[in-house]
Amino acid sequence: MKLWGTRFTKKTDREVEAFTSSISFDKKLYRYDIRGSIAHAKMLSKCGLISREEASKITEGLEEIGLEIQEGRLEFKEELEDIHTHIEARLREKIGDAAGKLHTARSRNDQVALDTRLYLRDEVKEIIGLVIKMQKAIVGVAQENIEAIMPGFTHLQPAEPVLFSHYLMAYFWMLQRDRERFKEGMARINVMPLGAGALAGTSLPIDREYAAGELNFPGVTENSIDTVSDRDYIIEFTSAASILMMHLSRLSEELILFANPAFGFLEVDETFCTGSSLMPQKKNLDVAELVRGKTGRIYGHLIGLLTMMKALPLSYNRDMQEDKEPLFDTVTTVKESLNLFAKMIGTLRIDKERMLSQAFIGSMWATELANYLVRKGLPFREAHQIVGQIVACEDKEITLALLKKHSGEFDCDALSFLDPEEVVKAKVSYGSTSLDQVREQIKKAKEIVDEE
Repeated sequence: MKLWGTRFTKKTDREVEAFTSSISFDKKLYRYDIRGSIAHAKMLSKCGLISREEASKITEGLEEIGLEIQEGRLEFKEELEDIHTHIEARLREKIGDAAGKLHTARSRNDQVALDTRLYLRDEVKEIIGLVIKMQKAIVGVAQENIEAIMPGFTHLQPAEPVLFSHYLMAYFWMLQRDRERFKEGMARINVMPLGAGALAGTSLPIDREYAAGELNFPGVTENSIDTVSDRDYIIEFTSAASILMMHLSRLSEELILFANPAFGFLEVDETFCTGSSLMPQKKNLDVAELVRGKTGRIYGHLIGLLTMMKALPLSYNRDMQEDKEPLFDTVTTVKESLNLFAKMIGTLRIDKERMLSQAFIGSMWATELANYLVRKGLPFREAHQIVGQIVACEDKEITLALLKKHSGEFDCDALSFLDPEEVVKAKVSYGSTSLDQVREQIKKAKEIVDEE
């Protein structure tokens, strides 16, 4: 009989069983369901609601079931609906009537909230570790190529020369914000929901704080209705994951562009590329392309979760079963993407000569020439206009005579800013692309990752 079947006189339609069953995906939560159930049994015993002997039998039985599932020896059935029911049914087979006492003072509503919080707490810690792994890879490549100069772009048009290390470190700081978002979200994940019951709590004398301590939660949820109807922590996680994937997608796009011979700035190792079944010469950055593509899928999960929750009345509704597949897929996708990207970044080979040669194209000296005139006392708008006129003459050789034709403030030292290295060297503002500033940036980045 189903856990809820007492008041029913008819069997559930087989197609309804298949449609409503979640065991095909929520079996992933078995470790957390067992861990939570053991803590619940200890709490029930401590509060005198079950005996020590019953708690011991329940705990032993649950541990044996965990091993059975781990080894693939437990058969999953659609009619048993979910992982909670499977474990309880198997526990009854193993220890008899004592198994029926495990569900005292809890509902599957607070039980699944506990399972997903325990699951997500572990996964977020792992994801943060993978973000750090990628940050370290970025720092390593930036330091190895710290003096390489490349064209910087706005609107994907030539703008100003920058250090390649400065460009790459931009992604370090994006990932740092991602880390912070995941860490801040952890505070809202790491709250113990067990004891909320179906929605109203319980009249039985339980000790929620004791159960929280058993499960290493620093606190318990404050409102039983909110507890079982809350999926904010999953939505917040998926939002943070979406932003992280957006960052990886932007980097993917640039790696694809910069590896194209039209740019020729870098090469990705063959172990992260594939070829063409038709064109023998092809070397495609499929890892980067798939990360770029999977980003859209994670966005879809976020929108799906928000849409699922947007008009649900309090408290629990079965709609909320639809949170798990997008959550599990988001976790898997983020972990795989970060792991592969960290490895791939470490294989980059930079063509410093090619990048430098491209930094001479497109009048990328223009801004620094305008700043030169500003240092001579001209208003920036006037300096901007003068240099704009010089840019219009770029089909001619830029000589001191040409510069003086447009402004008598130019001296021979202005010609040095036609060299991308001098343009980069001239930057002095904090966080800019000069070598000294990038060295400071890398030093700070190392301190950040070493703190973990």
